[in-house]
Amino acid sequence: MTGQLWGVGLGPGDPELVTVKAARLIGAADVIAFHSARHGRSIARSVAEPYLREGQLEEHLVYPLTVETTDHPGGYQGAMDDFYADCAERLAAHLDAGRNVVVLAEGDPLFYGSYMHMHKRLADRYPCEVVPGVTSVSAAAAVLGRPLCERDEILTVLPGTLPPDVLAERLRNTDAAAVMKLGRTFGNVREAFELAGRADEAFYVERATTVDQRTLPLADVDPDSVPYFSLALLPSPISNFVAPSNESTVGGSVTVVGLGPAGVEWMTPQVRSAIAQADDLIGYGPYLDRLPDRARQRKHGSDNRVESERAAFALDLARKGSRVVVVSSGDPGVFAMASAVTEVASEPTYQDVEVVVLPGLTAAQAVASRVGAPLGHDYCVLSLSDRLKPWEVIETRIRAAAAADLAIAIYNPASKTRTWQVAATRDLLLAERAPSTPVVIGRDVGGAQETVTVTTLAELDPAQVDMRCLLIIGSSTTQVVEREAGRLVFTPRRYP
Repeated sequence: MTGQLWGVGLGPGDPELVTVKAARLIGAADVIAFHSARHGRSIARSVAEPYLREGQLEEHLVYPLTVETTDHPGGYQGAMDDFYADCAERLAAHLDAGRNVVVLAEGDPLFYGSYMHMHKRLADRYPCEVVPGVTSVSAAAAVLGRPLCERDEILTVLPGTLPPDVLAERLRNTDAAAVMKLGRTFGNVREAFELAGRADEAFYVERATTVDQRTLPLADVDPDSVPYFSLALLPSPISNFVAPSNESTVGGSVTVVGLGPAGVEWMTPQVRSAIAQADDLIGYGPYLDRLPDRARQRKHGSDNRVESERAAFALDLARKGSRVVVVSSGDPGVFAMASAVTEVASEPTYQDVEVVVLPGLTAAQAVASRVGAPLGHDYCVLSLSDRLKPWEVIETRIRAAAAADLAIAIYNPASKTRTWQVAATRDLLLAERAPSTPVVIGRDVGGAQETVTVTTLAELDPAQVDMRCLLIIGSSTTQVVEREAGRLVFTPRRYP
């Protein structure tokens, strides 16, 4: 009769987290097998040591290499396959002799563990049982005191060996995550969190539950200090929720946020956190499409011309206890949803609903940054849309801004149904400004179709301008300097 094989999970490192069943089997086994690197120190054996007994045979399975370089004709994978085959035959000899064998595994035997390589080679030949253990992911959440996931949230476990762009895409589209296999991969892992715009939410946990345990915000970790037995954890976003300081008489709230001009890299950490914590997301459909789908969240997209209705809907949801986030592009207070929400929230019906506004990077700032600092001195912001105000008011303000010698950031310059305002604005400004006044046309800045054009007021072609554009008109002091390293447009802070 052959012996019995057990794959025994030891948990994350604290011997007291070894299960009762694991401790019993370790003490009763004829043979204890464990892996280690060539230095010979086995973490698994050190965790199991309180449960070992005298007279047990030990099979020390030493990895032949620790980095992916080898002279083996099959490369790294070939060398490891040969190693695991040899280990399996060493254990098979004990099993054939009728000895019961326990293979020790840190964490859980079938979760990124070495035991699974023995299991695949021996479980169909001998009686076999796997004893689960507490995973390092559970241990990391426990030592941080932060829930992994709750309700309908999605937890994703990822290997740090993935390319940064692939890892970043997975991190963007999950609620919570654990990234394993750090060590030499840490630099790429941190880059992935930064690409995903979630580095500020993540934590680093090293040797959880042991005397050498270390926890840090991911951004604070020295890459040269990271061992293999560590992980990056992105906990439940719900657990990060901190109630605003002003108490509300209802359970819900409305937070109006600015997504910035383009992708997640333009979004502030504060805004990302608010979005992650929301129950309901409300906004113009294309803006909501920029946010990942989460199973526990509801998205409510609408047309861009129903701002008051959208605001009332958000406030009604909040009165029922929902945490609502209303999204705007750019900054919510610049020709966006903050004004609509606060106006509707001022009505007596909603006096008990808390409203918070979180700023975002404006389109004007984004366009200005692409050429230098054309808004470096006094400037004003105007919208050419006459949907909510008559053209006569817009014209008066253009003349006033031109006479005051202000640089001007112009939003909503044109649309499919508004095609004449850009030319009219140019002509109004030429009455006060020199034809050589610099003009910057930024289109889809931060997006895939980004273009930035620098021209002059006299040469401004309205045909180049559509609704996705923002115009910056310089003042009398705005300069354009051609340099070998690239053109710069700036308005000095000093005035003549």
